[in-house]
Amino acid sequence: MATYGVPILATLIAWWFSTGAILYLDGLPRRTFKWSFAAATLLALASLWGVVATSGLTGPSGAYLAVACALMLWGWNEMAFLFGFITGSRREPCQPGARGLARFLQATRAVLHHELALLATLLLVAALSWGAENRFALLTFALLFGMRLSTKLNIFLGVPNTTIEFLPPHLGYLTSYFRQKPMNLLFPLSTTAATVLTSIIVEEALVADAFLATGFTLLATLAALGLIEHWFLVLPLPVAGMWGWSLASHRDNAAAPASALAAEAATPRAIPRSSLVA
Repeated sequence: MATYGVPILATLIAWWFSTGAILYLDGLPRRTFKWSFAAATLLALASLWGVVATSGLTGPSGAYLAVACALMLWGWNEMAFLFGFITGSRREPCQPGARGLARFLQATRAVLHHELALLATLLLVAALSWGAENRFALLTFALLFGMRLSTKLNIFLGVPNTTIEFLPPHLGYLTSYFRQKPMNLLFPLSTTAATVLTSIIVEEALVADAFLATGFTLLATLAALGLIEHWFLVLPLPVAGMWGWSLASHRDNAAAPASALAAEAATPRAIPRSSLVA
C-alpha cells in the first residue's frame, strides 16, 4: 500500500491543491500579482537547486522531492502566464475571418513566449540532471510539457469544453483563438497516445525497487490525470466545481468594480457652487 497508494494520493492532492492555489491567486486584484510571483520565483530558484540536490538521491524520498521540484517549476511558468507576465507578442483577439495557417500563426504569437519559457525550463532541468541517477524531475516536467501542449492544440482545433472559466479577464482575448466543436481529428490520437504512455509508465512502476516504484507511480498518476484532463474537454462534466473554492476569488474580484460603481452612483453629489449663483 505504501509503495503505490501513498504516491498516488500525494499526486492527487498536489494536483488538486496546486491548481486551485494558482487559480485563487490569479483571481485576486492585479496589484497582488507581483508579490505572489516574487514568492513563486523564490520557490522556483529553490526548486532548481533541488533538482541538483536530488539528482543523486535514489530512495523514495528522492523521487518525491524531485517530482515536487518539477511541479514547483511548472507552477512558476503557469503563474507567469496567467498573471500576464509571460504570454506572447500578440495580445489582442484573433482577426475576424482568420482561418487555417493565418489563425494558427496568430494563436502561436499569442502564447509563444510562454511556450519558449516552458521549453527553456525543460532544457535547464535536463542540463541540471544530466547523467544523474535520479531524473524524475526531468521526466515529470517533460510529461507535463507534452500533455499540456496536446491539450492546447486540441482546444485550438476545437472541443466542446474550452475551460474559458479558468482564464482571467486580462487574458480574455485568448478565447478568440479557441474553437468549440464536438470533436477534432487530433483528439482520438491524443487520448490514444496518452493511454499508451500511461500504460507504459504503470508497467515501469511494477518493480521491486522502492525508488523506481515510487517515482514511476508518481509519474503514472500524473499521466493518468493528464489523460483525464483531455477527456474533461469533451465530456459534459462540471469540472470547474472541483475548484469552486479557488474560483471564488475570480467572482469576488469581478464583483468589486461593479460594487464600487454602484456605490459611486448612490452617493449624493455636491451641487456645484456656480449653480447657486442667480
